[in-house]
Amino acid sequence: MSSLANVDPEIAELIKAEERRQADTVKLIPSENYVSRAVLEATGTVLTNKYSEGYAGKRYYEGQQVIDQIETLAIERAKALFGVTHANVQPYSGSPANLAIYMAFLNPGDTVMGMGLPFGGHLTHGWSVSATGKWFTPVRYGVRRDTGRIDMDEVRALALEHRPKLIFCGGTAIPRTIDFPAFAEIAREVGAVLAADIAHIAGLVAGGAHPSPVGHADVISTTTHKTLRGPRGAMLMTSDDEHAKALNKAVFPGLQGGPHNHTTAAIAVALREASTDDFRAYAQQVVRNAKALAEELAARGFELVSGGTDNHLVLIDLTSKGVAGKPAAQALDRAGLETNYNTVPFDPRKPFDPSGLRIGTPSVTSRGMGEAEMRQIAAWMDEVVTALAKDDAEEVITRVHGEVSELTGRFPAPGLS
Repeated sequence: MSSLANVDPEIAELIKAEERRQADTVKLIPSENYVSRAVLEATGTVLTNKYSEGYAGKRYYEGQQVIDQIETLAIERAKALFGVTHANVQPYSGSPANLAIYMAFLNPGDTVMGMGLPFGGHLTHGWSVSATGKWFTPVRYGVRRDTGRIDMDEVRALALEHRPKLIFCGGTAIPRTIDFPAFAEIAREVGAVLAADIAHIAGLVAGGAHPSPVGHADVISTTTHKTLRGPRGAMLMTSDDEHAKALNKAVFPGLQGGPHNHTTAAIAVALREASTDDFRAYAQQVVRNAKALAEELAARGFELVSGGTDNHLVLIDLTSKGVAGKPAAQALDRAGLETNYNTVPFDPRKPFDPSGLRIGTPSVTSRGMGEAEMRQIAAWMDEVVTALAKDDAEEVITRVHGEVSELTGRFPAPGLS
């Protein structure tokens, strides 16, 4: 940091402040994690200096002797880890990766079917404010009111009625196992391409803690961070040669220029880490921690969407607590418990002031916390939310923050100095 501190002391100090914040906070946002020191080191390298439009062996710039090897390593590791025959590691992030799927298989105006955003889907699955909802014809499925789970009979009925060319399964706030075989059967029945968006659960899939979409979905998209514990990037995978060609063409030259080579190297490092027995143990512990956290919250009167969780994520409806999601998230943040406010299915409140909280266990598990710590975190959340409902939260927030700091001091965050 000495060079950065000399060149731009303001940014250097802000980065140090963010490092301290991440070290001192219980990070419960399910899309966040701590990368290893090795991933951080790969991200901040001279690879950022190199342009590499094209693919290994077929570039538009010279001087690719090293870059081709790095990208090939990342590709081979992705193929081995997920059991596919093709991987593209160039997408800049999850949204561009999903947009590449549209470009590969659809024309503007074609029908796409995905989970509605308020029910746990993603913007790029055809939601109205996204380009995918403006340039294509969206059909949306949701969850049942009584169970909070996807109704596969409804999914099939909608698919048969609208005949989409592309079906997305997966999303951003789904606490239950995704039934890839059921989605695949429906997609085959209507002749649609099935895309499994496993951005949130990729690490769980890699670690054997969630069923894999391989062999069911035609195309798999994922980010490389979240549960996979890599840098901010994305991948597209398939085992169909024609799909592979279409995806490659869509990524480059369809949507992107040169890949971010420093990110590609960090992806390769993360994939190597994810192939270890330690990572498999981590993935299993993520799920155990999420279940323990959900069980303790339910015991304390919190209403959980779908009644619990099968993966890394818990979605809480705070309506019965008399508190909205946004003020609850802000109060918890002041107490050192980082969450995000989130809509819940059939939410009567507006998206920027919703009824719910979305929490998860990837980050706390990376710190080495277990079920006992999850129960303590649930107790702190209960104290803060209860005090907030009584409009008497600041004293509780101050006390809890001190207790949280003591906990984080016992569980150092990976990758931080």
